[in-house]
Amino acid sequence: MKKFEESMYQLIVETSTNLPNDVRRAIAKAKAKENAGTRAALSLSTITENIGMADENVSPICQDTGMPTFEVKVPVGVNQIEMKKAIYAAVERATKDTKLRPNSVDSLTGKNSGNNLGEGTPVIHFEQWEKDVIDVRLILKGGGCENKNIQYSLPAELEGLGRAGRDLDGIRKCIMHSVYQAQGQGCSAGFIGVGIGGDRTTSYSLAKEQLFRTVDDVNENEELQKLEDYVSENANKLGIGTMGFGGEATLLGCKIGAMNRLPASFFVSVAYNCWAYRRLGVILDQETGDIKEWLYKDGEKVDLNKVEQEVAAAEESAGEVREVVLEAPITEEQIRELKVGDVVIINGMMHTGRDAIHHHLMDHDAPIDLNGQVIYHCGPVMMKDDQGEWHVKAAGPTTSIREEPYQGDIMKKFGIRAVIGKGGMGPKTLKALGEHGGVYLNAIGGAAQYYADCIKKVKGVDLLEFGIPEAMWHLEVEGFAAIVTMDSHGNSLHADVDKSSLEKLAQFKEPVFK
Repeated sequence: MKKFEESMYQLIVETSTNLPNDVRRAIAKAKAKENAGTRAALSLSTITENIGMADENVSPICQDTGMPTFEVKVPVGVNQIEMKKAIYAAVERATKDTKLRPNSVDSLTGKNSGNNLGEGTPVIHFEQWEKDVIDVRLILKGGGCENKNIQYSLPAELEGLGRAGRDLDGIRKCIMHSVYQAQGQGCSAGFIGVGIGGDRTTSYSLAKEQLFRTVDDVNENEELQKLEDYVSENANKLGIGTMGFGGEATLLGCKIGAMNRLPASFFVSVAYNCWAYRRLGVILDQETGDIKEWLYKDGEKVDLNKVEQEVAAAEESAGEVREVVLEAPITEEQIRELKVGDVVIINGMMHTGRDAIHHHLMDHDAPIDLNGQVIYHCGPVMMKDDQGEWHVKAAGPTTSIREEPYQGDIMKKFGIRAVIGKGGMGPKTLKALGEHGGVYLNAIGGAAQYYADCIKKVKGVDLLEFGIPEAMWHLEVEGFAAIVTMDSHGNSLHADVDKSSLEKLAQFKEPVFK
């Protein structure tokens, strides 16, 4: 087993930087059918460009490399204790090499371990089997999509759908509602795994287990196959679209499993996964630990940039969109001129700020003058070179709604004019944008290489004691593009899409499966 640790390191690197073919095919299908020139189509073009850049750079597709979750099947007699130690070592090495972002945080102290090791991280599940090879599968599921997981206890009353009973039709309603409630905050277009039955814990485990199935496999249970097909077709009629911008592609795959339950309990659990569906596997020699076969890598790699799409039409339509270049410090007058739908290009300085920063700023002074500045909801992957200089390896947006309790107050307190994130924010922030003269800009979730390429220099860092993802990084950028989705005039694309998708959800209220 001398090579086992090296094999695990290779698995982590490949999973973080290289999407499997079944996922690529699903994204290609979505890209081909999206209406040319729309915000959704342009977002999918950015996503496919980002996937190619991650391949070329061997860098994380998305800066949130999530909770590494290993599913390991071993022959009887293989030393699982030593295997676990080797996986820990591989995770630590991959983190040091910036293939994983340090994501393991002590729940009581808030301290980041810095190496992705800690109580409960990474997740490793072992199972014995009678084959003479080792099967290891890894999924890297980011926090943004993890936060959109949802569990239902039937019977239940569901917004837009009414009563969901303890039957197949009630399950259908839960799954459709799960897609609606995710909106664009889980980096749609996405994938879902569904677990029916069990207890609260095993139901969620079954849901995540479904994400290890290939996108194009066929469920052995005929009833569940019909339900998967139904959801895959009809969830896209909700009009949520890529990033929640509206559009044709909302869900790229649905996989469902079922298990027995207690008479008193009926759980339906949904594990939501973003388009950056990082899941790979290997078959290993049980004696040496060498990789014998890669899983989910069937055939020639799909080149997403060669997918047929009406590029000329998209560029022509995009040319009709107003494009505004801003450089901090930004004035209130410049902000008031912006409207939902405008494309904003940021040059000059921006400053990252996530959960720890927002919480800190409520009761403390800012480490720099933020008047007229841009805050970026981002927890980047960073590398320090031999000369002590920091470099950005991945830098896509994080989900903004977590900052809703703080954002409006902080913008007013420090004079911040623009906030960049993904998924939109709520009514408190929208009200503050109008009162203060601010704007919310939606970047493309998961496009960590695309945005890292816009960052030309790291000018400094403050509050590094919060950990690399939560520190305030001061970044010099060029050509950093995002879309105005909440303006200073009370308009919110996110609220509009939520309302329209809820209206469309109501069409699925009547029974389908009897």
